[in-house]
Amino acid sequence: MANTKDRAREILNRLKKTYPKPGPFVEWSNPLELVVGTVLSAQCTDERVNRVTKNLFKKYRTAKDYMDADPAELEQDIYQTGFYKSKARYLCGIGTILTEKFDGEVPNDFESILSFPGVARKTAHIVMAKAFGKYTGVAVDTHVMRMAPRLGLTKHVEQEKIAKDLERLFQKEEYLHVNEYLITHGRAICIPRKPKCGECVLLDVCPTGILNSKR
Repeated sequence: MANTKDRAREILNRLKKTYPKPGPFVEWSNPLELVVGTVLSAQCTDERVNRVTKNLFKKYRTAKDYMDADPAELEQDIYQTGFYKSKARYLCGIGTILTEKFDGEVPNDFESILSFPGVARKTAHIVMAKAFGKYTGVAVDTHVMRMAPRLGLTKHVEQEKIAKDLERLFQKEEYLHVNEYLITHGRAICIPRKPKCGECVLLDVCPTGILNSKR
């Protein structure tokens, strides 16, 4: 490949062909559910989150429901997602902020979403892209943090620096795709300890894969 940008384009194109339907990801039907589900997905698989939210979203339908929730009861409702005490506190806090400052609605504004308890840049980017169609940046989770350096798309290991490098390589409307396809490939092939380089469609455009294949 002539340069990193060309290689990045080839990587995304191949992943799109390999995974016609990336995922699974957090299931949601409105912005509030997306915020809640993404907060719960921290240190938890999306599949498990979806099992929990199937009942959770029936019980807690509005921001006020989370604001008024009994913390101990909410903790039990989300227990299976792990770190349930912190997450319950975040959800109650988010419900309070939304109810008191935003008329119970998730605002269409990155900085406002970023101000919610338990919400980092990754979550805010995902909510803005999926709920409002605004691509404010590449969401960098543990899969993206692992894969971007392996693929030679960044030399950095810090989350925000990786995001900036990826944002220079891809167009804004591709930011969500970059996140989703890298996550999907990271789960299937480019796993943490022993990536399956021999099965990888990116082998010839991946510096790490090329190096591993020569060993």
